Amino acid sequence: MRDRSVTTLQERAAQARAALDAHTRETVQWHFNPATGSPYWLEKAQTFNFNPLTDVNSFDDLKKFPLFEDDELRGGPVTRWMPKGLEGQPMYVFETGGTTGIPKSRLVVEDHWIDYENFSDTLPDKFFPKGSNWLMLGPSGPRRLRLAVEHLAQHRGGICFCVDLDPRWVVKLLKKGKIKEAEEYKEHVIDQVLTILSAGHDIKCAFMTPKLLEALASRLMNEGRTIEETGITGIFGGGTEFSPQWYRVCCEELLGPNVFMTPTYGNTLMGLACSKPFDKADNYKITYHAPQPRAVIEVVEFDDYNKLVDYSQTGRVKLYTLTKELFIPGFMERDEGEREHPCEAYPWDGISGTRPFHVFAKTTTVGVY
Repeated sequence: MRDRSVTTLQERAAQARAALDAHTRETVQWHFNPATGSPYWLEKAQTFNFNPLTDVNSFDDLKKFPLFEDDELRGGPVTRWMPKGLEGQPMYVFETGGTTGIPKSRLVVEDHWIDYENFSDTLPDKFFPKGSNWLMLGPSGPRRLRLAVEHLAQHRGGICFCVDLDPRWVVKLLKKGKIKEAEEYKEHVIDQVLTILSAGHDIKCAFMTPKLLEALASRLMNEGRTIEETGITGIFGGGTEFSPQWYRVCCEELLGPNVFMTPTYGNTLMGLACSKPFDKADNYKITYHAPQPRAVIEVVEFDDYNKLVDYSQTGRVKLYTLTKELFIPGFMERDEGEREHPCEAYPWDGISGTRPFHVFAKTTTVGVY
C-alpha cells in the first residue's frame, strides 16, 4: 500500500524547493540590479567570471559565487551594504561577535520583525497566550535580540520586560579565569529577573538561554519554588548548548508538564531556525530547520564546502541569507552538526546536534549567554 504521508511530504518538499529557486532568482535580481542593489555587491559583481543577473536561475547556482568571508562584515562604512532600493528607510545596525577585535555588523530595516513574526506563527497559543506579557533575558546593545523579542511580544499583543546583560564582559572574565566574578554577574542578572517576576506584571512568556534558565530554576528551587509558580507557561530559548540530555532535564525536572519549552537556533545573519515539533519518538533529539526561503542551512563536507553530507552524517554549517536587506551566498558558520530529513512542519533539510565546529572548539569560550 502506498504511503500517502511520505508522498505528501515529498510533494511539499518539491514545492518548497521550487519556491526557494524562485526566491533566489528574485533576491539576486534585486541585489545585482544597479537601481536596487548595494554598493558592495554591485562592485563585487565586476570581479566574478559570471553575470549574476543572467547566470543565477536556481538556488544551486549560488555555488557559482565564492565563499563569503565574514571579515567583509567587519568595519565600515556600513552603508556599503545599503541596497539602493531601500535608501531613505530608517535602519538599525546590529553586531555579532566583538569580544576581541572589530565585530561583524549588518544593516537592518525590518528583517528582525519579519523573522519573529514568522516565528510567532509556530508558537502554541496554549502556552504562549496572545496578549500575554513577556520577559526578555538576553543582551541588548548592538545585538538584535532585545528588539526582536520585544517586537514578538508586541506582535502577539503583549508588553516585554527586559533584563540586560553583557555577554562580551562575561567571556572576558572567563578567559581571564575569573570564574567567581562571572558567577557573581550571573547572580546579578537572576536577581533582576526575580525582581521583575515578583512585581505583579502577569508575565507568562519568556526568552532565555539554557545557562540562564538553569540558573533561574536553581535559584527558585533553593527558595522552594518552581518556574511554573512564577506564572510563566511558555519559554523559547536558543544556543548550541541545547543538547538532548539538557533538553530532557529541562522538560522533566526544571519545568514540568505545564511549562512549554521550544528550542531555537539563530543569529544576526540567519534569523531564527525553529525546531521540529516535540515528538517522544525522537528521544529529545533537537532538529532545527532554517526559515526558508529567507535563509537556508546546508550541512556540508569538511573538505568540500559545496558538497552536502549524507543524511545523519556530520558536517559544517553553511548559511545562505536571502532577503532584500542582505544577500550572503554561502557563509561558513562556526558550527557543525548532523544533516536531518525534512519533516511535516518544515519540508526541507534540518540539522541536529549543533555544536562549535571542532577546528575552533578548543578556542571557543561560552559565557553566561
